[in-house]
Amino acid sequence: MFDKNNHIKQFTNLMSEGFIFIDENGKIEVYNEKAKEIFGITNGQGIGHDIGKIQQGDIVIIADNCLGRDDGFLKVEDLSCIGIKDYNIKSGDALIAVGVFGDQNMVPVYKYEHLSKELDELRLDTFFKGISAHIDFTNKLISITVYNQVFKMQYINAIGYIVVLDGKTNEVKFYQEKGYTARGESARNLLLGKEFRAKGKNAEVLNVIGKNIFEIHDNSSMITDFYQVACGLDLTYKDKFIEINGIPTLCTLVSINEEGKRMGAVLKVEDISVLKKVIKERDQVLMYLEQMEKTLIEKEQKGVLFPEILGESKKITHVKELAYKASKSNSTVLLLGESGTGKTLFAKAIHQVSKYKDNPFIHVNCASIPKDLLESELFGYEKGSFTGARGQGKIGLFEAAQGGTIFLDEIGEMTPFMQVKLLKVLQNKTFFRIGGIKEISVDVRIIAATNKNLEQEMVKGTFREDLYYRINVFPIWIPPLKERKEDIYSIVNVLLPQICHRIECEEKTISGEALYRLMEYDWPGNIRELENVLERAVNISEGNIIYVSHLFLKIVTEKLDEYGENIGSLKDYVHIAEKKAIIKALEQYKYDKNKVMEVLKIGKTSFYDKLKRYNIK
Repeated sequence: MFDKNNHIKQFTNLMSEGFIFIDENGKIEVYNEKAKEIFGITNGQGIGHDIGKIQQGDIVIIADNCLGRDDGFLKVEDLSCIGIKDYNIKSGDALIAVGVFGDQNMVPVYKYEHLSKELDELRLDTFFKGISAHIDFTNKLISITVYNQVFKMQYINAIGYIVVLDGKTNEVKFYQEKGYTARGESARNLLLGKEFRAKGKNAEVLNVIGKNIFEIHDNSSMITDFYQVACGLDLTYKDKFIEINGIPTLCTLVSINEEGKRMGAVLKVEDISVLKKVIKERDQVLMYLEQMEKTLIEKEQKGVLFPEILGESKKITHVKELAYKASKSNSTVLLLGESGTGKTLFAKAIHQVSKYKDNPFIHVNCASIPKDLLESELFGYEKGSFTGARGQGKIGLFEAAQGGTIFLDEIGEMTPFMQVKLLKVLQNKTFFRIGGIKEISVDVRIIAATNKNLEQEMVKGTFREDLYYRINVFPIWIPPLKERKEDIYSIVNVLLPQICHRIECEEKTISGEALYRLMEYDWPGNIRELENVLERAVNISEGNIIYVSHLFLKIVTEKLDEYGENIGSLKDYVHIAEKKAIIKALEQYKYDKNKVMEVLKIGKTSFYDKLKRYNIK
């Protein structure tokens, strides 16, 4: 016979795995402390309560993440004892319910969701005795709150969690803790009238020794195998993944024989629920690190991918990030900004890192092509379609850009007639050549640019509203140089050697005083003007150093008008008036931007453009 003395029990209690021995009749002979810990067969859990069972008038709170599939197999019809008779609730639904046991006159409060949809959480808050319940599907946690006291239970797959209040005293009468299945205290058992055991420091420990294995564990396939091996079945396995009472375990099952006779079986159990949690946390950390690595790589790529776009200020870095995002999309991009800010450079940069990079980049300056010729340039013509046409006809720039990018620079200069033609291409990606009858389809990425305020042009009637909304899908505003003067130093360091190399002169440097003067200047012509000023300075300087005397800057003599403002052009006065009007409206309407836009009758894009332009915080 298997030795059951205290030495054996003490030895098994030292083991890091659960150890259970049953005799040939299925009676438990050894059940070590680790096994009790794994399956929750311990006392002293929580605040404690006395032995008892649910009585009429008791308040029952149930939170079930998968009704009917939980570890107690709670059924929809079992809920009738707390007044729930809703035929819309189905097996497999998530449910939170509060009701009074055995009192059909009390209306229950409940909420349920079909699990056919992805759920992050299900929550029920009541004003009744401070009761609330929450199912967190992401972290697999159920919590029930009563009078600010929180009862929590982690689950693996499915669980029916229950808390009971005494109907007379309103005190907590019962709450579930780990191991309730082994104690026979599932939600369904209690609703059907089964008695629950006491908990707390002074509660009697559940004595499993001498009980049949099926009294402590459900008749799952693992426990059935365990019992049958004890009775004589020839079956053995090691470290097999099996769930017992809803707990994921690694099990080793061996038979015990003495002189050829089956004396029972031993089950060694290792709880891997903690291991699964650790693995999950590790996977989350790895995912986070992967995302961080991806972010860092993208940031590095932005610096490498756009080397021709000079500057490292926050403003230009933000624009580079937007341009990088635009390159990963095939949406129409609208580049906005003053002349000389680098709209063409950005258009080329977006193309060069996009999926269209191996195909043509066609730059069309809509302002430089005569209005009468723009249609034939863009869409081409058939032979003999008009006087002076080539005999063989000509393909247009849209066809030339097939599979690539067409950059429509200065799109604000297009005539209303051409705007209609362009709108059709944007809508359908099809057009007709001049004099042609065959509709031509093109697959091109469109990037447009303008230094005009297209919203104002719409008000004037010179730019179509429908075309504006077609091209304004992904707008990118490029700040003027005067708003990112911190970039001037790095721009000069790059441009100056390039200019010297281009005009074939020895390399020159710039003095600190001259650089300071460049930083003070407002650069109405932006980077293009800066490049011209530097090239002129390189040409006229005789030595290797550029001084202030070599810089040609349009310094305006400062004169003040009657309002104390610098006298400038009429356009300057308009800007001053606009800035004052916006600031006054913001102050009057307590910085309610929507109200300000409504009062000033200004569009959203134009409004935010002016906030940036006038540096209004």
